[in-house]
Amino acid sequence: MTAVTAGTYRGRPDGGLPAEVTSFVGRRHEVAEVKQLLSSCRAVTLVGVGGVGKTRLALRVGHEVRRAFRDGVWLAELAELDCPGMLAQAVAEALQIRDHTGDPPMRVLTRHLRDKQALLILDNCEHMIGECAVLAETLLRAAPDLRVLATSRQALGINGEHAVPVAPLPLPSREERPPLEALVRQDAVRLFVERARSVLPTFTVSEDNRDTVTRIVHHLDGLPLGIELAAVRLRALSAQQLLDRLDDRFRLLTAGSRAVLPRHQTLRALIDWSYALCLEEERLLWQRASVFAGTLDLEAAEAVCSGNGIDLQDVIDLVIGLVDKSVLIREDHPGGVRYRMLETLRQYGRQRLADSGGEADLLARHRGYYRDLAAQARQELFGPEQVAWFVRLQREHANLRAALDAWLSTPREAHAGLSMASDLLYHWITSYYLGEGRDWLARALAADTEPSTARAQALWAASWLAVIQADMPAATTMLEESRRIGEQLHEEPVLAYVALFSGMVAMCEGRTEAAIELYRDALARHRRLGDPVGIALSLIRLTLAHSFLGDSSAAIAAGEECLSVCDAYGEGWHKAYTMMALGVEVWRQGDLARASELEMQSLTFNRSLGDRLGAGLNVEVLAWIAASQGRHQRAARLLGILETMWSSSGAPLSGYGHLARYHEECQAVIRQALGEAAFEAAVRRGARIPLEEALAYALQEGRAEPAAEGETPLTRRETEIAELVAQGMTNKEIAASLVIAQRTAEGHIEHILTKLGFNSRSQIAVWVGERARADGHDRP
Repeated sequence: MTAVTAGTYRGRPDGGLPAEVTSFVGRRHEVAEVKQLLSSCRAVTLVGVGGVGKTRLALRVGHEVRRAFRDGVWLAELAELDCPGMLAQAVAEALQIRDHTGDPPMRVLTRHLRDKQALLILDNCEHMIGECAVLAETLLRAAPDLRVLATSRQALGINGEHAVPVAPLPLPSREERPPLEALVRQDAVRLFVERARSVLPTFTVSEDNRDTVTRIVHHLDGLPLGIELAAVRLRALSAQQLLDRLDDRFRLLTAGSRAVLPRHQTLRALIDWSYALCLEEERLLWQRASVFAGTLDLEAAEAVCSGNGIDLQDVIDLVIGLVDKSVLIREDHPGGVRYRMLETLRQYGRQRLADSGGEADLLARHRGYYRDLAAQARQELFGPEQVAWFVRLQREHANLRAALDAWLSTPREAHAGLSMASDLLYHWITSYYLGEGRDWLARALAADTEPSTARAQALWAASWLAVIQADMPAATTMLEESRRIGEQLHEEPVLAYVALFSGMVAMCEGRTEAAIELYRDALARHRRLGDPVGIALSLIRLTLAHSFLGDSSAAIAAGEECLSVCDAYGEGWHKAYTMMALGVEVWRQGDLARASELEMQSLTFNRSLGDRLGAGLNVEVLAWIAASQGRHQRAARLLGILETMWSSSGAPLSGYGHLARYHEECQAVIRQALGEAAFEAAVRRGARIPLEEALAYALQEGRAEPAAEGETPLTRRETEIAELVAQGMTNKEIAASLVIAQRTAEGHIEHILTKLGFNSRSQIAVWVGERARADGHDRP
C-alpha cells in the first residue's frame, strides 16, 4: 500500500472523503479486517510508525464501507492542526456543519451526530492524543450509531477501542526465489514498480534486476513512504545505482553493523538521503515550506520562502524540483494548483529549519503574508473577484488559522490578530466557520483591550455574527462599546456600521420602525463615506423592513437601488441577498412568476458559493410561492427540505427571524389544502432528499425527489432484480436467472441502492416486502 496521505487525493466526491488520484496497492487482508471490526466495534485505531500508510488504509476502508453508513463517511485531517483547543471546531468543519447557534463546538458536534449513522475518520491523532481520546469518547457516548476510525502512532486508550497494528508491506523472501510472476505480485514490489513507472514508464522487473529490486524493498523495510521516495530516484539512477546508494546510507548509519535497522531509522536515513540529493536552494525551500499548514500555492511560496539564498524568480523551478522528488505533491483545484507536503516530510523540514535558526523569521513571514492576504481580500470584497476570494480563503483556512493563532499568542502582536480576524468577516459568514470566526474575534478582543479603531471594527463585526446566531444580548453589548469608541475617536465608518447592525438587532426584536430609522441612518452615513458594502447591506435590510410593514414602493425602490449598486461593481453575494429580499416583496404583491425567477437566480448563486443560509432563505420563499400557486405537494416537500437545511445550521432563519410569520402561514395553508396525513407524508419525502438533489428540486432541474407512496423510481428490470434480491439470491444467481452478465447484475443493484437511498441488500428486501403488502400481494 502506498503511504501517500491526503496529498494523493483530490476533491470530495463522496461527501466527506477525497478522491484517490494514485493507485492503492495491497493491504487486502487489512482492509477486510478493519471492515469487519467496524461492523462490531465502535472505535478502531490504526496504529503504526510514520510512513507506514495508516492514512491510505483508513481512506480505502472509508471508500469501501460508505454504503453501510446512511449519513456518510467523513475525514477530519488533524495533522495541520496545532491548537488542541480547536479540535472540536475542526471536526465540525470536516463534517460540513454550518452552525448558527453559538453553542460550544462539542455541543454542536454531539447534537449533529446523535441520530446519525456515520463513520468519522480522525487522521493523525498522535500530536493531541489526549484531546482526540476525549472527543472520540464523548461523541461515541452521544451518538449510538456513530463509528470512529482513527490513525495514530499510539492507541487512543478509550473504552471499547480496538487497536489494529499497521505493519509495513510484506516483503519477498530472500532465501527462496519465487517465480518472477509471483515476485511482482508481492505488495512491496508492486508499489515500487508502479511508482517507478510514474517517472520511468518503461521500468519492469526482469530476471536481470529482480535481486536488486528485492534488496531495495528489503532495505526500505517495506515502508510505503520509503519505497515511494526511493522509486522517484530511478529518473536519474539505475536500480543497481539506487541500491548502491542505499547501501552507503545505511552503512554510515550503522557503522558497518549487520543488525537490521529500526524502521524509524530506516525512514530517517532515506529522508536524509533525499534531502542530501536536493540542490542547496531546494533544501532551503523544503525547510521554509514546512511552516505552511495544509497546502500552499506558488504565490505564497514566492512571498514567504524567497530571499536569503532563494531568488524570487527561481521559486517556480525549485517547486518543480521538489515535486519531481516527491517532497511536494501537486494538487489541482478549480482556483489553481496547490502543493502539499506529507506530514513526515513536513516535520523533517521543520526540524531542519529550527536547527538552522531560521524558524522564527519564517513563521513571522508566514503570519505577515496571511495578515496581508486577509486585508487584501477585505479591500476587494465588493467586486468581480469576490467569489474567487471566497474560494481562495476557504482553501487557505488552515494557514489563516495558524497565522491568527501566532499573532494572538504574542501579546505585543495581538493588535495585528485583531485586525486580521475582522478582515476575515465574510470568510466566517460565507463558509463553515461562523462559530470559529466568533471565537477568534472574542479571543482577539480579549487579547487587545485598548480602545482603538481596530477594536471598534472587531466589535461590530462580532456583533453581526452574534445576530446570525440569535444572540441579541451579546450583539447589543458589543455594539454599545463599538459606538462609544467610534464617538470617542470620531470614526464615522464605525458609527455607520454600528447603526446598521443595531437596526438588525431591533428588527429581530420586533421593533421594525426603529430598525428602519437605524437603517436609514446607516445608509446616509455610508453614502457620505462612499462605502458600497455598507450601502448594499443597508439597502437589503431596508427592502425587507419596508416589505414587512407593507410599504411596497419603498421596499421595491431600496431593492432596485441595491441591484444597481451591485451591478455597477460586478458584485454577486450581496446581489443574491437583494434578489431574495425583492422576491419576498414581489411575492407579497402577487407576481408569483417574477418572485420565483428572483429566488431561483439568487439560489443558483448561493448554491455555487455553498452559502447554506442564503440557500435556505431562497427555499423558504420558494415554498411560500408554491403554496400561493396552489402547488401544495411541492410546497410541502420544500418545507421538508427546509427541515433538513435548518436543522444542519441549528438556527432557522438566522438573522431573519421576522420572516417566521410567513413560514407559519405557509404551513397552515398547505395543511388545510392537503390534510394532515398527506402534508406530513410530503414533508417526510422532502426531508429525505439529499442536499444537492434538494436544491436541484427547488430549482426545478428535472426529477429530484423520492417517489410518492405507491410509485416506484425503479425501471421494470430493476424492480425484477430487486425482487430476486429479496428472495436471497446472490449476484451470480441473479445473473444466471436473467441470463445477463454478473457485472450487469451488479450494476443494476448499484443503481437500485442509489435510487432508493439504501446502503444494503437487506434494505432492498424490506422495501420489496413493504410494497408487496401495500399492493395486497404476498410476494416472496
